[in-house]
Amino acid sequence: ITAADKAASRRFNTFIFRYHYLGYQRTAGAQLRYRVVAANGTELAYLAWGSAAWKTTPRDRWIGWTAPQRQERLHLGINNTRFLILPWVRSPNLASHVLGLICRRIPRDWNMSFGYVPVLAETFVDTTRYTGHCYRAANWSLLGQTTGRSKWDQYKNIEVPKKDIWVYPLAKNATKRLCDSSSVKREDR
Repeated sequence: ITAADKAASRRFNTFIFRYHYLGYQRTAGAQLRYRVVAANGTELAYLAWGSAAWKTTPRDRWIGWTAPQRQERLHLGINNTRFLILPWVRSPNLASHVLGLICRRIPRDWNMSFGYVPVLAETFVDTTRYTGHCYRAANWSLLGQTTGRSKWDQYKNIEVPKKDIWVYPLAKNATKRLCDSSSVKREDR
């Protein structure tokens, strides 16, 4: 879904607002939005992807990042910020199938839109609502949990549910490419 397609953009925003528990929020920075449609034209799902979270200890430890490496290479990570299977859609394994398709496609789409290829996808799953099984079935790795603080919590007094942190390498040697500044290729910038 492109910003130029106003009708599709409004439809995406409306469905996310109505049916996703986090609702619709305008996001800053790079983002891609997808509408998933069956061969017969039936709408199945909507997904939104944006910039990776600034700081997540389990992810950063798994990658092996230092603070300067994270600052330099964070743009190579992307975040699945919204994933909505429409409530009336019933199809076994649809969620993991969609994740697999999108993860194969998004590096090319991101490069076409923003001029660089992401190498790692991440997402955060609220375990008070969902199990995250679709991510496990799509071969994502569970790294741990967030601390239960909001990104808006500069005074450390806003508590939110802890979320599971899942990651999926979009490229071979993803952790090496995220750490090694000398491996910066033209398509990474």
